[in-house]
Amino acid sequence: MDALPRRRAYSGPVFLSGGFRPFFLFAGLYAAVVMAAWLPLYTGAISLPLRFAPLDWHAHELLFGTVAATVAGFLLTAIPNWTGRLPIQGTPLAVLVLTWLAGRIVMWFSGALPAVVVAVIDLAFLVLLAAAAGREIVAGKNWRNLRVLGPLTVLIAANVCWHVEVARAGSGEYSRRLAIAAVIMLIMLIGGRIVPSFTRNVLARTKGRLPVPFDRFDGVAMAAGIVALLAWVALPLHVATGALLVLAAGLHIGRLARWAGDRTTHDALLLILHVAYAFVPIGFLLNGLTAFTPMVAASAGIHAWTAGAMGAMTLAVMSRASLGHTGQALRADARLQAVYVCVVGAALVRIAAALIPTAAFPLYDVAAAAWVLAYLGFAVLFAPLLLARR
Repeated sequence: MDALPRRRAYSGPVFLSGGFRPFFLFAGLYAAVVMAAWLPLYTGAISLPLRFAPLDWHAHELLFGTVAATVAGFLLTAIPNWTGRLPIQGTPLAVLVLTWLAGRIVMWFSGALPAVVVAVIDLAFLVLLAAAAGREIVAGKNWRNLRVLGPLTVLIAANVCWHVEVARAGSGEYSRRLAIAAVIMLIMLIGGRIVPSFTRNVLARTKGRLPVPFDRFDGVAMAAGIVALLAWVALPLHVATGALLVLAAGLHIGRLARWAGDRTTHDALLLILHVAYAFVPIGFLLNGLTAFTPMVAASAGIHAWTAGAMGAMTLAVMSRASLGHTGQALRADARLQAVYVCVVGAALVRIAAALIPTAAFPLYDVAAAAWVLAYLGFAVLFAPLLLARR
C-alpha cells in the first residue's frame, strides 16, 4: 500500500484520520489481551460471564475481533489507493471503531445479555465494514477489487452461523472452520498480491531473479486452495479432503517458491511476508495428514493457519502499512524483528504442542507468552506513530 493519493482537509483527532490508526492499534492490543486471558480461562483459574464455551470464545475473538480489525485497517487504507477516492475519516470511521468495540464488550459479558442482542451487536461491525468497502469500490468503479468482498462475505456468514450453531449445538465447530477458511482465502488473495509486488519493488533495484507475475499457475493454486478449504469445512477427516489438502499444499509451496523469497533475507520487513505465507501450505499439509493418520492432531494444521499464517501476516501487514503511512522508512529495526521472531516462534511452538501431546501444557504456556509479547510489542512500538501526525 503506497501513500494515499488524495486527502481531504481534516482537522479532527489524528487517531481518526485513517482506518489503519485505530484498527491496527486495537488489533495489537486486543490480540494480546485475549491470549493473556485464554489459558487462565481454559484451566479455570479465572472465570468470565460468558454464554459460550471458553474454546469458542477464544477462537471467535481472535477471528472476529483481532483479524476483523486488521482486515478493516487494511481495507480502509488500501481502497483509497485502489479507487482514488478520499479515505473514510472522522465520524464515519469513529462509528466503525465504536461498533467493533461494542462487539468486543458484549462478547466478554455475553452471559449477562440476551443471545440475540449479543449476536446483533457482534455482527454489526463486519456488515458495516463490507457495506463501506463495497460502496467505495463501486463508487470508484474499481470492479476488479470487488473480489475482496467474497472472503469478507464468507466471514460474515461464518459469524452468523457461529451464533446459530452455538445456540443450537453448544459449540461452533463448523462455523469456526468456515471463518478460518475465509481468512485463509483472503490471505491467498491479498497476500498473493502484495507479497510478490512488494518483493519485486525492492529486488528490481538489484540483479537477480524476480517474483513471477500472477499467471495461470497462481489461478490454479487459488482454485485448488478454495476447493480444499470448502471440503475441509464440511468433511475435515475424509480421505478425499485429505488428498485435496495435500494437493493444495504442493501448489502453494510452488506458488511461494516463485516469489524469490530466498532473496529477501537481508530485509526483515519483506522476509516476514514470505514466512507468514509459508504457513498457508504448512496448514494445508498438516490438515491433509490429519485426514490420513491420528498421529497428526487436527489442532496442528489449524494453528499453522491461525497462529502462523494469520498471526504472522497480520503483524507483517500492520507494521509495514503503519511505517509507510506515517512517513517512516520501510525498515524493521531490532525491536520489530524481535516482534516477528516472537510471533513465528509462538506459531511453531503451538504446532509442536499439538504434535507432542505429552509436552502440550508447558508448550501452551510458551506459545501464549510469545504471542502476547509479539502483539503487545507491536502495540508499544507503534502507538506513538499511530497516535501522532504523519
